[in-house]
Amino acid sequence: MPTKDNSQALLEAERTRVEPPRLYKVLLLNDDFTPMDFVVHVLQRFFSMDPERATQIMLKVHNEGRGLCGVYPRDIAATKVEQVSAFAQQHQHPLACVMEEN
Repeated sequence: MPTKDNSQALLEAERTRVEPPRLYKVLLLNDDFTPMDFVVHVLQRFFSMDPERATQIMLKVHNEGRGLCGVYPRDIAATKVEQVSAFAQQHQHPLACVMEEN
């Protein structure tokens, strides 16, 4: 059986290398109507934050206009955005949740 030379084996190894998935930031955006305690609740429920961390992020959203909730692969980030948006709408709050490429 013929053997492959080293350069051929190297090319095949490079060809099969898989790129890591692109990551996306999930952000909450400030508005003048959503109560702060609701934002904290969202951060705890959908991003598994403890009360202290959720409060820190909520204050960042309030003071700086936006706050980072987490960084995820695209499908997970999109699901988080949909869940938070639906939950906010269900509770009649205009809280905006968006994703952007990291």
